[in-house]
Amino acid sequence: MNILLTGASGQLGQELLPRLQPLGQVSCIDRAVSADDCVTLREDLADLNRVEILLNRMRPELIVNAAAYTAVDRAETETEPAFRINAELPGCLARWCARNDRLLMHYSTDYVFSGEARAPYREEDPTGPLSVYGESKLAGECAITASGCRHLVLRTSWVYSGHGNNFVLTMLRLARERPKLNIVADQVGRPTWARNLARVSATLLEKAAGNPAGFDRWGIWHYCDSGVVSWYDFACAIFDAALETGLLSRLPSLTAVPTSGFPQAAKRPLYSVLDTTAIREAFGIEPAGLQASLHECIVEIQKNDE
Repeated sequence: MNILLTGASGQLGQELLPRLQPLGQVSCIDRAVSADDCVTLREDLADLNRVEILLNRMRPELIVNAAAYTAVDRAETETEPAFRINAELPGCLARWCARNDRLLMHYSTDYVFSGEARAPYREEDPTGPLSVYGESKLAGECAITASGCRHLVLRTSWVYSGHGNNFVLTMLRLARERPKLNIVADQVGRPTWARNLARVSATLLEKAAGNPAGFDRWGIWHYCDSGVVSWYDFACAIFDAALETGLLSRLPSLTAVPTSGFPQAAKRPLYSVLDTTAIREAFGIEPAGLQASLHECIVEIQKNDE
């Protein structure tokens, strides 16, 4: 199968590449492609006319869109680039897939919800984003659905990995720089290792691509690792794992603070826990455990630092 992966240099894209390669020939497109073992194209994905030309030339049978504008706070003032990458690009890809009878996998976020619920959000629950970032990601979902193409959209949350920009790496850096840290304790979600999300993606694609005509489970699905925690709880788990593995020699002093004590440009949902019951019942996919996944990620970071 001819596969096109966008956002190949991002933290999810880097985990997706080796798990997509068993499914076929992968071509990567990004503004900063770093992969050496696949066909790579360095392109500006915000240039939708250029994207359309590339699609017509490459004719992929499957597009996996891991490209995203993820600067949540900056999106409040950089509305146009946020919507271009998070909404217009997936819409462009989806319409091309619809016209050419191709498959699309895309990724969305818990930030499409308002955070006012007190039970995990299901796929069909009403959305209500609080930020430009959340609005742009929801617009991307809607554009894909409206296109009528065969698609799988995975909503996920609090993604981390051993590379890129994420909460785990930020906490480890700050722990080396500061003796005391204030961590938000009233925002709750489900941290997800990018590698686990990539593994789930490959599992779904194997099922869909193996029988595209008979596959009838297209649409939006939720996947997050297990473990409902606050950012404060997550930071504690990160530091415990880092101390245990020797990545850190001392722990900073942590103070739990409310969201109001840590002002940011974009408003975050206080409760953004996603319900993964549907993907478990439909595909037999069990969420990976937070502690084991985080520990494995920390060990990998330590090896890379050596």
